[in-house]
Amino acid sequence: MKKFLLIALGVVLATALVAVAAIQLPGLISGQSLNPSATPSATPTPVEYAPLSGVPVTFGSLDHPVLMAKIDNSPEARPQVGLNDADIVFEELVEGGLSRYLAIWHSVIPTDIGSVRSIRPMDPDIALPFGGVIAYSGGQQRFVQMMIDTGLENVIHGQSGTEAYIYRSDTKIAPHNVIVRAKELIEARSDLAPPAPAFEFAGDGVVPSALAEGKTARRLIASFSRYNSPSWEFDPQSGVYGRLQAGGERDVDEHDEQLTARNVVVQLVDESSEYGDVPKALVVGEGVAWISTGGKTVEATWTKELANAMTVFTLGNGEIVTLAPGRTWIELVPTSTGFFQAKRR
Repeated sequence: MKKFLLIALGVVLATALVAVAAIQLPGLISGQSLNPSATPSATPTPVEYAPLSGVPVTFGSLDHPVLMAKIDNSPEARPQVGLNDADIVFEELVEGGLSRYLAIWHSVIPTDIGSVRSIRPMDPDIALPFGGVIAYSGGQQRFVQMMIDTGLENVIHGQSGTEAYIYRSDTKIAPHNVIVRAKELIEARSDLAPPAPAFEFAGDGVVPSALAEGKTARRLIASFSRYNSPSWEFDPQSGVYGRLQAGGERDVDEHDEQLTARNVVVQLVDESSEYGDVPKALVVGEGVAWISTGGKTVEATWTKELANAMTVFTLGNGEIVTLAPGRTWIELVPTSTGFFQAKRR
């Protein structure tokens, strides 16, 4: 295993809780606030917390399954549709040093998502604990069968019965133009169960782990190969990280808005070579992770005991990592070809 480079200069102690709150509160998913409204009401609306984002929502409003999809990250597929509405996005290495996403929507189900591409052998182990529906454009038959064997609701482009929900758009060239009618699909599968909580989120009066224990790191670089090193830059005003593609250009969605995350998790993973040129990230097991929230980064350990278990992130003292409510990106950086840098500026 190669040695990873971490550059995180200057420890900044969290000495003012007001400053921490200022980082936590602005700009959560879809404009939702961390705290319910303080406006007095004779009949306050009951709230619960979204299991994949930790954001307060109207009680019962998320009683539906997740939608997962394998999203293209090639230049021809950008800008992607609906990606900035996802609760969780996994980025993973595929052939040729490129990366693709497995994105998960629950708190917000957009009208459409895409562009959707084919699955890879690590995707069943990533998707299984979330339940619900997964959409993709196919793949090698052995990988498709692995995903079908999970018992998830598979919606595969080109298969009988999927025409109403997954189609080719005329806005991009094939094969980068497969789109899912996300809202219609989830409405049709509303009988499936909602997901279990994915992370521990910091509630009122609780400081997220990276803010409490971490070092200042305003720029994060997650390298998947020698020519594929996307990065994140922290914006103190909004309290979120903005994504940059390899080369430094803003990574934007279909509305020309930069892709953002409240939390960025870099999970270092070994890879299996059992499928030849197709890499498989080994997400079942344990390893090193770096958790970034609010402009600070802390080292942690990740553990996933079984394919159907959620990944647990713990600090050196054994405490479970708490994240800030909002969107989380998980960078599955390979130990063999990649590295991670966390820079103060």
